[in-house]
Amino acid sequence: MPTLLVRNAEMLVTMDPVRREIRGGGLFARDGFIEAVGPADTLPATADEILDASGLLVLPGLVNTHHHLYQTLTRAVPGAQDAGLFDWLKVLYPIWARMTPEDVDLATRTGLLELAHSGCTTAFDHHYLWPNGSTVADQVAAAHEVGVRFHVSRGSMSLGESAGGLPPDSVVEDEDVILADCADVIDRFHDPAPGSMTRVVLAPCSPFSVTPDLMRRSVELARDKGVRLHTHLAETRDEEDFCVATFGARPVPYAEDLGWAGPDVWYAHGIFVNDEEIGRMAAAGTGVAHCPSSNMRLASGIAPVARYLAAGVPVGLGVDGSASNDGSNMLGETRLALLLARLASSPGIGSGPQMAARTALEMATLGGAAVLGRDDIGSLAEGKCADFFTLDLSRIEYAGALHDPVAAALLCAPVPALHTYVQGRAIVSGGECTCLLHEQHWIDEHNRAAARLVRGD
Repeated sequence: MPTLLVRNAEMLVTMDPVRREIRGGGLFARDGFIEAVGPADTLPATADEILDASGLLVLPGLVNTHHHLYQTLTRAVPGAQDAGLFDWLKVLYPIWARMTPEDVDLATRTGLLELAHSGCTTAFDHHYLWPNGSTVADQVAAAHEVGVRFHVSRGSMSLGESAGGLPPDSVVEDEDVILADCADVIDRFHDPAPGSMTRVVLAPCSPFSVTPDLMRRSVELARDKGVRLHTHLAETRDEEDFCVATFGARPVPYAEDLGWAGPDVWYAHGIFVNDEEIGRMAAAGTGVAHCPSSNMRLASGIAPVARYLAAGVPVGLGVDGSASNDGSNMLGETRLALLLARLASSPGIGSGPQMAARTALEMATLGGAAVLGRDDIGSLAEGKCADFFTLDLSRIEYAGALHDPVAAALLCAPVPALHTYVQGRAIVSGGECTCLLHEQHWIDEHNRAAARLVRGD
């Protein structure tokens, strides 16, 4: 079994139960799992691979809990640049309907590579429309090549415009077909074992694009198969108005009435919730993926993250759609979560203390792991997966900030990871992708596909 030794870090952040930060620290891993963490002189002297982390900050891999990788194909599209969620969707739905399996493959590769360069080692993708024969298998194959730990969703839309929903009928599916494919995808791809590289989530898109019956039946199937559940919820005032007018309830009570509550459920966004709803979510263990960039980009609002954390709601971070961000940078997203939380506590907007940099980092690591239901990632500790990334503290962005390199990682401008390791394997080394040859080739192919989609060729 291959071994890995990381040693001599300027600082190694464990996120272990006592939150150790070890100067001159390192870790030793065997077959992708950590066997020891501590000062370099307490670790084995040799290994099959040795990474000298002198001058580097070593951090647990970041966990992305909400994304739409296919949207890397439609960044900065004219007509959708200055719109709120519903109008933004109406511009983009027809473009997305043109996607092919090859487009989905390219977008998955591109988005995951970008995430890896930002220190992300585990990513959940919420993919909910499957035009022109595209399938979950297209994403899983691409993710396997990139090497990022992947939670893939069999998302869905079934409530088309003609039935009172938002999406055009051309991008919705029959509900029996959806559920049959969900069961098949789980059987083919879901791996619940520790260290698993692929897990499946059932993820109907949103209250305005699926029926209550599909929401209810998805819960039944997911719990029968032992997989998790995810949906967009309480993202905008438009959505809240839709739920009240259509279902007679606010988004959270509506979802809870359909069985969407519990430690196997997490919502994307969760902006428009009240204290009573937060209390019920905390009691049930229902989690939230906080997506600050997208919420700012679409002018949706500010999620009540401080109230979630105070109540005990599991909170992770998500970069969200690459067409509503328009990026896939988890370190940058963690910084924005920190800054937006501080804005939310400012006079005239909110109250309370400013969020600390280490709190934001905890949401991006342990928080994300909890939301995804994993106890094998999120920290650097014995028995955990060897998922980590490094930042080069000699870069100009950190000049004058080395008295606290951990805080500097978030307070200073985000920089690319120098190394990113998943399960003890380097997928970024020296700032270069090791998982796919000729990264520029995939970027060029992706750009050609994006141009074709938007032109409508």
